[in-house]
Amino acid sequence: MSHFSNIKTKIRNVESLTAALTDLGIDWKTGPQAVRGYQGDTRTAAVVIEQENGYDIGFSSNGNNEYELIADLQFWQQNWSVDRFLSQVTQRYAYHTVVTEATKQGFQVAEERNQQDGSIKLVVQRWSA
Repeated sequence: MSHFSNIKTKIRNVESLTAALTDLGIDWKTGPQAVRGYQGDTRTAAVVIEQENGYDIGFSSNGNNEYELIADLQFWQQNWSVDRFLSQVTQRYAYHTVVTEATKQGFQVAEERNQQDGSIKLVVQRWSA
């Protein structure tokens, strides 16, 4: 019997996801890779975070152009709770997605400030001739 949980996210871009994980100091491997679970059960994921306890965390495409977090939550071994982990990853993911899309449209980051509430304020600008 599988112990894996699939948690929906709004993550669509693997490059922004891996950049977010790197920002947070989380080591990851690009897939397809096996996510190790209970009693040798595995799932395949596009991005895998190996844990010291031998049970992994992964991000796997759900077929709808989104990635789900997959893990055996009984063996969760991160510095944050699952909710806080996803919140941190999602914030950094959004940051990288906004910066990438703004850059594609000719904008540059003019200002970046971390707010007291934990949010990030970005000001982008574009010079036109």
